[in-house]
Amino acid sequence: MTLLAVRHASLGYSRHPVLRDVSFTLSQGTICCLLGANGCGKTTLMRSILGVIPLLKGEILLDSLPVQTLSHRQRAQAIAWVPQAHDGIFAFSVLDMVLMGLAPTIGAFSVPGKQERLKATEQLEKLGILHLATRRWNTLSGGERQLALIARALVQQPRLLLLDEPASSLDFGHQIQLLDTLAQLKNNGMTMLMSTHHPLLAMQTPLPTALSR
Repeated sequence: MTLLAVRHASLGYSRHPVLRDVSFTLSQGTICCLLGANGCGKTTLMRSILGVIPLLKGEILLDSLPVQTLSHRQRAQAIAWVPQAHDGIFAFSVLDMVLMGLAPTIGAFSVPGKQERLKATEQLEKLGILHLATRRWNTLSGGERQLALIARALVQQPRLLLLDEPASSLDFGHQIQLLDTLAQLKNNGMTMLMSTHHPLLAMQTPLPTALSR
């Protein structure tokens, strides 16, 4: 079953296309990797799938519905975004960061309860980082932050997971750990679209797709 369909999409900023006439489909329970140089439009495409950047032409469909017609809440409940891990200045605990993924469900200013904390700890446990729950974000390594960001996305229980350059700040060992994690998620039925500028990393995924300007 097709979950995501991008059809003849042209996208960019202020009517200046970054990508032109992009088309592909993504079936439920598959993983696809967007391969391209920095600045070729991978992140822009993902932001358009999120509904943040409007299309110049074409359409993006989620479950046969144009993403632009979905409310912010509907998009947030269906699609989760994993940004690039970066050096953190925040003193939030890892558990608190993961709980932020529930904001679309419980409201941005609501206080998470016992049930929400249980959901967050379950995702940390599934990713093998439950021991980091009380650690401060600004004390984590790049690999630990990336796994915590994935946990924050998964706690939303999305149908589609978007990962923007998830291995960009990782050493080889953590890249292997990341690929193992993504393989486990795929085996559990998660649909994923990730981006990278590393050809060797892209070739480790079942559906590498090249982007060029």
